[in-house]
Amino acid sequence: MIFYEEVLREFQSHNIKYVLVGGLAVNLLGSLRSTADMDILVEMSSDNLRRIVDILLKLGYEVKQPVDPMKLADAKTRKEWITNKHMKAFNFHKVNELKEVDIIIESPVSFEKAQVNAIYFSIDDLSLPVISLDDLIEMKTKTGRTIDKQDIEELKKIRELRKNS
Repeated sequence: MIFYEEVLREFQSHNIKYVLVGGLAVNLLGSLRSTADMDILVEMSSDNLRRIVDILLKLGYEVKQPVDPMKLADAKTRKEWITNKHMKAFNFHKVNELKEVDIIIESPVSFEKAQVNAIYFSIDDLSLPVISLDDLIEMKTKTGRTIDKQDIEELKKIRELRKNS
């Protein structure tokens, strides 16, 4: 069993439109980096977001923010969160497990671009859409966080190795 397999299986069975980004993507693309959360870039349609929230709630995830998680599906509310609260991601977590799912709501790389360029990894009967190296480097370049700067260096090395092989 892989970490977050229950979420990934539900996403696949409900045709959720998403792409793995963040630390899990860094790992799947070939770097060794410790991470405990699952970051996803998703299609921001109300239907897709409602289905994601339903799945996470059904699996026992809760929100840290004192808001109704279904408001994530409302474009006006999301815009207010981004503008007024500087929110970049909406977090769900499992209280008794070290599991967190971050839905990226503000990204320099659009879901549409990430989906077109995604690399698919097959694990048993799961097909995992993972952001491309170039799109992940672009996404991480905009954050300025130390961990992202380290990831960028590793991802660039991986890109060079792949070009030369």
